Amino acid sequence: MARLPNRRIAGLRVNDNQGDIAMPEITVSMAAGRTEEQKLGMMRDITQALVKNLGVDADAVVIQINEAPLHHKMKGGKSFVERAAAAKK
Repeated sequence: MARLPNRRIAGLRVNDNQGDIAMPEITVSMAAGRTEEQKLGMMRDITQALVKNLGVDADAVVIQINEAPLHHKMKGGKSFVERAAAAKK
């Protein structure tokens, strides 16, 4: 692989010593409420997408989920709790 300068490229950290692209680290922000099985499946799928499209080893991929309670997340001026209540009407 060609030597790259020390910088960030599309969210990837570049290793100072060898110029190789290091681990991709993905942060997913979402409303709370998914099951652990759903979250694990999503993280596995993201990992495989990075392996396939970026050519990195699965062991190099780091994924973190940041969940917000539904009353702490808003869309269109209404909290997700309000939106859910309105959808039931």
